[in-house]
Amino acid sequence: MAGEALKSNITTLGPLVLPMSEQILFLASLIGRKIFKMEIKQYVPDFKLAFEHFCIHAGGRAVLDELEKNLKLTKWNMEPSRMTLYRFGNTSSSSLWYELAYLEAKGRIKKGDRAWQIGFGSGFKCNSVVWRALRTIDPAKEKNNPWMDEIDEFPVHVPKVAPTVT
Repeated sequence: MAGEALKSNITTLGPLVLPMSEQILFLASLIGRKIFKMEIKQYVPDFKLAFEHFCIHAGGRAVLDELEKNLKLTKWNMEPSRMTLYRFGNTSSSSLWYELAYLEAKGRIKKGDRAWQIGFGSGFKCNSVVWRALRTIDPAKEKNNPWMDEIDEFPVHVPKVAPTVT
């Protein structure tokens, strides 16, 4: 059900942020499947063309793995979310702000960059917000960032947990 909420969220957001080329590919796929009854996979737009940064609710490894796979994000795109989950655990919706702070502490936020924050709530809730950086963030000037005391130690390798055999 959370997948349906995300799909609805993306359907609303996509036309507002995606380049026209991605919108045309999505529309062509939709028309082929719905009108011409073609048996083709639904085209998933490349949201990396719309955003430089992703802050995905760090509600657990499975959530992050699914979104990484379905949105075709890179390890670099997922790093803020995975490191937030590693260091702070599932802090509910506040994880999004830890992830943005991670990006700032790493010096990745440049003037004009767009960051997409995706949050999930209880039940079937999904919300997102898009931010545009008004200035380049200089990590040396960050005083209240929760990552600054040990940002140089990140990212860390987080091994995949093997299933328990009984």
